Parts: sequence; C-alpha cells; structure tokens
Amino acid sequence: MEVKNSTTRLPLFFKPLMWSYRFDSINPETMEEITVVQTINYGNWRHWQWISGFYGKDKIRKIIENLSASEFRPSVLALASLIFGIKKMKYANRSDKIRAAKNS
Repeated sequence: MEVKNSTTRLPLFFKPLMWSYRFDSINPETMEEITVVQTINYGNWRHWQWISGFYGKDKIRKIIENLSASEFRPSVLALASLIFGIKKMKYANRSDKIRAAKNS
C-alpha cells in the first residue's frame, strides 16, 4: 500500500477519477473532500486503499459524515459506511450546501 509522501500529489492512477479537475493542480492535503468523494464514487479497491493509507480511516469517516449523503452514489455509500464505520449521514440536499457556502 502506498502512503503519504512529501510530494503531496495523487498517484497517476487517480487521473481517470479526476476528469473534471486539473489533475496536476490537485493537492490531496488541501483538497481532501474532492479526493475522498471522487474516490468513493468512482474508485476501485486500489484507490480506496491509497486514501485509507494517506488520510486514515478516522479522517475519511469524518469527511464523509460532514458531507451530504447526496454527494455519493447510494451503492458506494453503503459500502463506504461498512468499511469506514459510518453510523449517520447528513441528508441535506446539495442546494442547502451551496447556499450555506455562499453565505459563509
């Protein structure tokens, strides 16, 4: 399993998951939510292992629990809940999140 290093870049095998972002500018330390959401939604086991090694399961659980459940595909959210021990999700819709971000 690969772990955190000083380059703060995602491994190249993440590039297909980040199709809507400029891959070279993604810093997994500062773009945690994007990295976790894209990995949970579109990654395979290798991607999931990498983020587990990089962030740790506790941090991933906190990131997921603080996001709206609508950020995730239902089938992968069920699996992520089992793997990362997520007990409760937020069920606010995405427009509430967008409004809250604009007002803060």
